[in-house]
Amino acid sequence: MNELRQSGHWIAGVQWLFFIFANIVIIPITVGEAYQLKQETIVSLLQLSFMVTGLACLFQAFVGHKRPIVEGQSGLWWGVILTLVITTSAQGMPLEVLGGSLAIGILISAGLTVLIGVTGLGPFIAKLFNPSVMGVFMFLFGCTLIQIFLRGMIGIPFGHTSGATVINLPVAVVSFFVVLLVIVISIKSPAKMRSYGLLIGILIGWIVYTLIFGAEKTVNTAPLQFTLFPLGAPVWDAGVIITVVLAGVLNTANTFGSLKGTDVLFNQRATNKAYASSFIITGIFTGLAGLLGLVPYAPYVSSIGFLRQTDILERMPFILGSVLFLLMGLIPPIGAFFSTLPLSIGSAVLFVAYLQLFNSSWDFFRQININTLNVYRAAIPLFVGIMIMTFPSAYFESLPIVVRPFISSGLLVGILLSLILENLLNWDRIGQQINKS
Repeated sequence: MNELRQSGHWIAGVQWLFFIFANIVIIPITVGEAYQLKQETIVSLLQLSFMVTGLACLFQAFVGHKRPIVEGQSGLWWGVILTLVITTSAQGMPLEVLGGSLAIGILISAGLTVLIGVTGLGPFIAKLFNPSVMGVFMFLFGCTLIQIFLRGMIGIPFGHTSGATVINLPVAVVSFFVVLLVIVISIKSPAKMRSYGLLIGILIGWIVYTLIFGAEKTVNTAPLQFTLFPLGAPVWDAGVIITVVLAGVLNTANTFGSLKGTDVLFNQRATNKAYASSFIITGIFTGLAGLLGLVPYAPYVSSIGFLRQTDILERMPFILGSVLFLLMGLIPPIGAFFSTLPLSIGSAVLFVAYLQLFNSSWDFFRQININTLNVYRAAIPLFVGIMIMTFPSAYFESLPIVVRPFISSGLLVGILLSLILENLLNWDRIGQQINKS
């Protein structure tokens, strides 16, 4: 109870609230627009996302790994889902068929994730994700999400768009002002003020945006719809389902990345029980996401950046922020008000927070000895993954539909390449040969 009376915890909890909100609010809106859903359905997905995410965070905090790590809609899943919309639409697949197959794949992935937790396979799978793999994952994951949020900062719509799009220069100027403001606060301000840099950036950016461009239109509130499979009734399409299940398996890297990445911050290694509990809860909420048409869940690696940025390591502020976020979903007018946060401002603040993933990636790479003989272990997956990210979707139209969604994802390809290279060759032994030559 004493912790609840500390004003600092409530202020930090509000900052957690804004961090969770800024990460989540973009996702259901862009997915709903990509699947051409009705406005009422998108509003319901937004409310459900708030509620389910708040509950997922609380379950992890009290039952799962018990660390202040956001359990939210996975950026890896988000990217795969939006990529599937683009690639399958080019082949003429109806969105209802894609959505139905996506739901089946997500439910299968949810079952596998729970199985990993129940059987205790997490620590054994973790051995596959050695420091080199985690370094590649952190770097490519950062590139993927920075790319998404940079698009938001310069006013380019999220998700699938038709026709030409151009940079919105006035919006971009305001966004980069917010980025500069948060960075200056993070570097130059006193430690106490530095802890609230993200919150200050959101508030000031929101005010400046409103003064220049006017307030964003409030999302119309509507009765909450608990519609099962809103993206489409379950349909079996092998290509989509295989890609989704494979993405679900690679999504486990988020759990390893978030727990291993925070081991340093909390000065202790996550236990096998923590991994098992975390996987079970992630699997349960991923299954719920599959039923409700939400993007599946995972511990947020970006939480590492937030923790480093704010130095708020206590669990109570995170719990308070999660409860407040849950209330936003339960009380539609509150959620409707916060939905007016400009996506460009939220993207700008997250852009700064996600830059810390470079530090996390560097921490993992420093655990291995890279030289001219074994540099390929990191160079191949990194460069191939980044190059694929720059390719237009039209480049992949000649590939079979079964593999196209996977091959067009630089993040998934990079992680898989790293896993294969690290577990087929002994790169440490290869690197040692440089001393013998």
